[in-house]
Amino acid sequence: MKKNDFSDLKVLYINCTLKKSPQNSHTSNLIAVSKAIMEKENVDVEEIRFIDHKIASGIYPDMTEHGWDEDEWPQLFEKVRAADILIVGTPIWLGEKSSEAQKLIERLYAMSGQTNEKGQYIYYGKVGGCIITGNEDGVKHCAMGILYSLQHIGYSVPPQADAGWIGAVGPGPSYGDKEWNGEELKTPVGFDSDFTNRNTTFMTYNLLHLASLLKKNGGFPNYGNSREQWNDGTRWEFTNPEYR
Repeated sequence: MKKNDFSDLKVLYINCTLKKSPQNSHTSNLIAVSKAIMEKENVDVEEIRFIDHKIASGIYPDMTEHGWDEDEWPQLFEKVRAADILIVGTPIWLGEKSSEAQKLIERLYAMSGQTNEKGQYIYYGKVGGCIITGNEDGVKHCAMGILYSLQHIGYSVPPQADAGWIGAVGPGPSYGDKEWNGEELKTPVGFDSDFTNRNTTFMTYNLLHLASLLKKNGGFPNYGNSREQWNDGTRWEFTNPEYR
């Protein structure tokens, strides 16, 4: 067996573009760089466009129980649950992540009270990262909010868990564009960015390494962080001054 074998891992990319399929998504163009590395490492990979699904807004597991006629989130969540790694992709609009990315975070939060087989919150033992594209500043700002949200609900975040690309401020070609204003470009925009290529590669492997470590060790230890034990009275052991 090769030293770094990631073939037992599942990765889910959720692209929070505002463009429905099959429209070209610049965020998907950058996701493709990371996906190519994952596939080379024989990882089980899937990409979903969040906007292609009828996902209700809200912070409850199933919003049809709260006034919505339709909500595909419970079905989509099964893919999230099965994935060892979740990578959120988003464009930048007005310096912020997309509205679809915010909705995704809210729906992830809706499920965060569920527990795994060890009594921990459901996302413990899973790894999170993000990919961001845009034509204005905001890559680090968007990553900051997304990665904070993921770790807050239970995802583990490795070093340098984000990657992104931004073009010049104002109107202009976006990542992966092959033409602009009717003129063909010499190379697709951004593909020759060493900074973006390096960060995307490092991010991808850092996510793989951490997910592999967690999986090989049976997830995150549940000593001191099990909600079930807390509810069963173990809280006294951890909060009693005599115990400390």
